[in-house]
Amino acid sequence: MPRKPVARDAVLDAFESLLIEVGERAATLDAVAKRAGVSKGGLLYHFPNKESLISALLERLDQLAEEDIERMQAAPDGSAVYFIRTSLWGGTPMDRAFVAATRLAEVAHQETRQRFAAIQQRWLDVLAEDVGPEIAKAVSYMGDGLYFNAMFEGGQEAGNPGREADVEVLLKVLDRLRN
Repeated sequence: MPRKPVARDAVLDAFESLLIEVGERAATLDAVAKRAGVSKGGLLYHFPNKESLISALLERLDQLAEEDIERMQAAPDGSAVYFIRTSLWGGTPMDRAFVAATRLAEVAHQETRQRFAAIQQRWLDVLAEDVGPEIAKAVSYMGDGLYFNAMFEGGQEAGNPGREADVEVLLKVLDRLRN
């Protein structure tokens, strides 16, 4: 498979960063081109409009989510433990794409909301295979709570010892729910 052009990736990375840092309204084509270090013509060569940038970001999110789901399914301790352990900000490409897409969902971008719903349902289905549907919901809320609280408390700063201790507490709760 041929490698995507470096400039295309730089433009998409710049768009993702701007969404995270300043939101959808400020992530203009001019701002994206400037951040990516390309001319506006170079940007338009790869992405003729903002909606095409959004589509590419959502494709990236879908791909990263599918890779995450595969890791969940293969996790030696089970998908529920994996989900809780990975529910802290780690600065991963998945984290970045996820947060960037949340900025689009905040402005009611319908396609983004539909993609999020599909990803969340896939996670829930995989969790249900591991722990059953009721506990899967609880695990989902545990993970979501960890992730969003970490975002509120420290943004994208990795390594919050208090939250890492919370993960261990939640894993003990998961054990009790399973038994």
